[in-house]
Amino acid sequence: MASELTPEYIATLRRLTGEQKLRTSFQLYWGARKLKAARVREQHPDWSEVQVQQRVKEIFMNGLA
Repeated sequence: MASELTPEYIATLRRLTGEQKLRTSFQLYWGARKLKAARVREQHPDWSEVQVQQRVKEIFMNGLA
């Protein structure tokens, strides 16, 4: 991704307020969790939603793929 950071993109990021940066980071984080949950459900269609969410929690807490 570093190669995609154009001066214009960096300038745009710098113009964001702290609140906007924080909101964006939360959106990215929760979006990533939703994507991972979808993948876990695909891999384990027999699991309950509780099991899926527990596995997603473990993955994010331990930095697993």
